[in-house]
Amino acid sequence: MTAEPARPGFDLATPGGRLRTYADYLWNDHAYLRLGFQNAHWISDELVRTNQPWPHQLAAWKAKGVRTIVNLRGGFDASFHALEKDACARLGLEMVDFTITSREVPSRARVLGAKRLFETIAYPALMHCKSGADRAGIMSVFYMHFRKGLPIREAMDQLHLRYLHMRQGKTGVLDYTFERYLVEGEPAGMSFLEWVESALYDPDGMKADFRSGKFGGFLTESLLKRE
Repeated sequence: MTAEPARPGFDLATPGGRLRTYADYLWNDHAYLRLGFQNAHWISDELVRTNQPWPHQLAAWKAKGVRTIVNLRGGFDASFHALEKDACARLGLEMVDFTITSREVPSRARVLGAKRLFETIAYPALMHCKSGADRAGIMSVFYMHFRKGLPIREAMDQLHLRYLHMRQGKTGVLDYTFERYLVEGEPAGMSFLEWVESALYDPDGMKADFRSGKFGGFLTESLLKRE
């Protein structure tokens, strides 16, 4: 998974470019909110989930033994990606981009890609989105199920308010994905993977069926402005 080059405005080769990049990161990516709060949780002895890390935080994670950084945001032309890619290169960390969204039922290819990801990355690893709540949450469910062997019913605990995940808003479509499996697939004796690979798995149809609460939608879309 090769990242696209940063756009010229985020060229870190010059002092001015680096300053502009940090300014954009600090303000437009709300990085000032993450200086003292990382929403970091080790969910196993080999994987930690966090919000978007600063470069100096990546250095601290490297000191704790982390070898791989998994970026779930995409953002190949964004300031955060330019800074993260630069920091990983300097620190000798492997950076892997695996883009997933927080308001969509993941495609079949995305689910299978997550399974492959957790089978192939070097551990210990750090996995992050912007807030560490939603995309990190669904990927943590996949990790717990595919790599650790937890049943989906138990792995869904990774989508929880203690990680700042809001199931009442549009991000609740992530919970709904697994709830549909528990209604359709599990009673039929299907494993989660069998269900995903079957004709029953219809991401577009499931998204159309999902309804978020108005108050939860206000929190995630207007107040918290979740990505």
